[in-house]
Amino acid sequence: MRSNFLPVLTVVGVLFALWYAAAVWLNADWTYDKATRSGETVTATSLVADTWAQKKPKLPAPHQVASEIWDTTLMKKVTSKRSLVYHSWITLSATLLGFGMGTLLGVLLAVGIVFNRVMDMSVMPWVIASQTIPILAIAPMIIVVLNAVGVSGLLPKAMISMYLSFFPVVVGMVKGLRSPDQMQLDQMRTWHASTAQSFWKLRLPASMPYFFTSLKIAMAASLVGAIIGELPTGAVAGLGARLLAGSYYGQTIQIWSALIMAAALAALLVGIIGLIQRVTLKRMGMAR
Repeated sequence: MRSNFLPVLTVVGVLFALWYAAAVWLNADWTYDKATRSGETVTATSLVADTWAQKKPKLPAPHQVASEIWDTTLMKKVTSKRSLVYHSWITLSATLLGFGMGTLLGVLLAVGIVFNRVMDMSVMPWVIASQTIPILAIAPMIIVVLNAVGVSGLLPKAMISMYLSFFPVVVGMVKGLRSPDQMQLDQMRTWHASTAQSFWKLRLPASMPYFFTSLKIAMAASLVGAIIGELPTGAVAGLGARLLAGSYYGQTIQIWSALIMAAALAALLVGIIGLIQRVTLKRMGMAR
């Protein structure tokens, strides 16, 4: 762990340095424009100070984003509509529901594809083709159709999350369920194992490393789907709503704080899955 700490810290430091430099470069035009109108001379020190403190910068500095996150998480009640915790919970609820539905659908499709030749030849190509359609094109249609039949709120966003999250689960589970080699399958036959016994005692345990890897991708995709699902509805709550409001009013600091919060939320969820993976595989004797 110590050997990994210094390289990670170095990369993070370089990224922050580049971020600060980019903030000066992108926000400099506004500083020079103000100085020209007021007849002032811009020095290097004043340029840096102003570009790192603008109220509506093109690119906010890291400390501005950190201050916004601090103010909207720890300094606001979690029930306040200005709290990032509140908006994160709204997005998280749709994420988890869509993730659950997508995981269930993906596992069922994978089992059918592995054990049914017709599904393998017909369903799998459609599963792959479904991901070639941009989600930004599909999301408004899903929202409009479901609203037309009286379904609104959490479920439409969860459906979009499910659409994005089921695909990696299908692909990962198909690969995992087919991972036992022919010798292992023949061994099960010599024990006169049924198809169900081979599935539960050989194929399913062998698929667990693939399953957890696909879950990590599916969780991140589900979060993206929940955020996208909030955009066409003009939602007033959720991280997508924060992004939309920030875009309307030019609040780039608000946009970046919501983006950082979404990234942190995704990292937390993926980390939880990784922890469950390590515990599960260790108990199964498959620790990595």
